[in-house]
Amino acid sequence: MKLRCAILDDYQHVALTMADWSSIADRVEVETFNRHIDNEDELAAALGGFDMLVIMRERTPFRAPLLARLPRLKLLVTTGMRNASVDLEAAAAQGIIVCGTSGNTSPTAELTWALILGLARRLVQEHQAVQHIGPWQSTLGADLYGKRLGLLGLGKLGSRVAQIGLAFGMEVTAWSQNLTKERANEIGVRLAVSKEELLETSDFVSIHLVLSERTRGLIGSAELRRMRSSAYLINTSRAPIVDRGALIEALQNRWIAGAGVDVYEKEPLPGDDVFRSLPNLLTTPHLGYVTQDNYRVFYGDAVEDIRAYLDGSPIRRLN
Repeated sequence: MKLRCAILDDYQHVALTMADWSSIADRVEVETFNRHIDNEDELAAALGGFDMLVIMRERTPFRAPLLARLPRLKLLVTTGMRNASVDLEAAAAQGIIVCGTSGNTSPTAELTWALILGLARRLVQEHQAVQHIGPWQSTLGADLYGKRLGLLGLGKLGSRVAQIGLAFGMEVTAWSQNLTKERANEIGVRLAVSKEELLETSDFVSIHLVLSERTRGLIGSAELRRMRSSAYLINTSRAPIVDRGALIEALQNRWIAGAGVDVYEKEPLPGDDVFRSLPNLLTTPHLGYVTQDNYRVFYGDAVEDIRAYLDGSPIRRLN
């Protein structure tokens, strides 16, 4: 009898085309779920008959209460090697092996620049004006050359964003709690004296930090008020790093010129969410990692994880 595997949140209906699932077809029956399920009761009912799950990033949390309602579950594969929405200890206590996959930082760095450029040149507004026969050239774009890009975080992703900023002729500064001058020099950027100095002097501020107790709420009202009224904030990292209420207030009161956001505390965004209507907020539906090559890596590794588990030697274990 075959084991059953569910692939969750396959929004684009592509999971089965991104990898060679035939290599496990003799032992595993795979089913995809394209609609996001947000209700724990509905999730427990839908997934109770599966032995394995493949989940996409942090779209669907798996906390202890939900895991306890899935007694048949033995393997949970998450895309990426970190997933804060999975209770690893509860899974281990229940005998569930959690494995991850490789992934690329390039797609998120590229989307960061799509947001920066979209904000700077008012692309959405101008595109809509062309489509709807509106005013011709109604906005004045912000320059990148010679302006300052401030990066909160200079890891793999932040470093990629920095290199592109330098190629645009921008002055790039960076800050994080653990960032050293040696690391900044290695990338060719200036280490900011403090978070406050970075916020006060940057024309564009982009966040590239891991969510932790130290970074949760790192950008609140006080920090947003320090930014220039002509500055833009970009967050492709994790939503809770920026205080949501403070960001809404900053945009509504024009403390800053605008923001570009790809991550949210609740996804998908509710239909009446204020983020959907703020004119100086450029939003994308968490597309940072959503590219063809990245999905091939995600799902290709997921198949390898399942095959290794079936062979009795799990790989890329997270718990």
